[in-house]
Amino acid sequence: MPNPLSPNAIDLSFEHGYWHIRFQAMASQCEVLLDSDDKLLAERISQIITKETWRIEQKFSRYRSDNILYEINHCNNHIIHVDEETALLLNFADKCYVMSGGMFDVSSGILRRAWHFDGSDRIAEQSEIDKLLPFVGWEKVRWRQPIISLPMGMELDFGGIGKEYAVDKAWQLLTEHTDVPALINFGGDLRVTGARQNGEAWQVGIEKPDSEGQASGILEISSGALATSGDSKRFLLKDGQRYSHILNPSTGWPITDAPRSVTVAAPTCIEAGMMATFASLQGEYAEQFLEAMDTPYWCLR
Repeated sequence: MPNPLSPNAIDLSFEHGYWHIRFQAMASQCEVLLDSDDKLLAERISQIITKETWRIEQKFSRYRSDNILYEINHCNNHIIHVDEETALLLNFADKCYVMSGGMFDVSSGILRRAWHFDGSDRIAEQSEIDKLLPFVGWEKVRWRQPIISLPMGMELDFGGIGKEYAVDKAWQLLTEHTDVPALINFGGDLRVTGARQNGEAWQVGIEKPDSEGQASGILEISSGALATSGDSKRFLLKDGQRYSHILNPSTGWPITDAPRSVTVAAPTCIEAGMMATFASLQGEYAEQFLEAMDTPYWCLR
């Protein structure tokens, strides 16, 4: 594993018969594997993909004070007019909320003020959670495209869908500029443009929880996307009980008895991410949920 890159740095190398583009975005190691020996093409694609990914990160990051998300989160009951791209994500967030029965809620990110999933044993106080719950609930958001308004104190967080959206946008741009096969992987959420030029599928490892990169199995993918939801990196551990960073928005507490890792295959990365998160939110019934959805999946407990 290469050392983490500094912001806005791009590493370009030729390995194993393909060009390997690496960069940092959305708190993740991002990479594009381009099945070609054309260096000029790799350089051009690296500029196109990184520019778009960093644009999306800048636009929708909750850590910035100069973007549309900041405007929405600080509207204080006033009306904000949003552009088509922001409306697209808001409509998808609404769809996720409805399909999940309110469990997938982009307004629940505010609960991070009570929870800090750093591997320690510091469990949130119920009093802290109770103070935040009144500010959670997508149904309280007034959204009618292109107008949105949030009650004072509420905020939205696209962290649950932003990275997958960026993968799909990168895929779209890449396919517009070349027909060379490629794999786009942003922090374990990925999508391919097709099989490799030799006709073989791309091989992708499913990371074993707590293994420092060790794969528990290898998947072959020639089309579509994979996304993973799990608690291997963000959790708390107290008195032998593990607390996942995936929270129930109605209680403010971590989901219990969910698989450590849920990987789902779907035509697009944002769909795969949605289904993986939906499954994790089902806790002990994750596998039953995915069986009912009739979607390819891999769960590790």
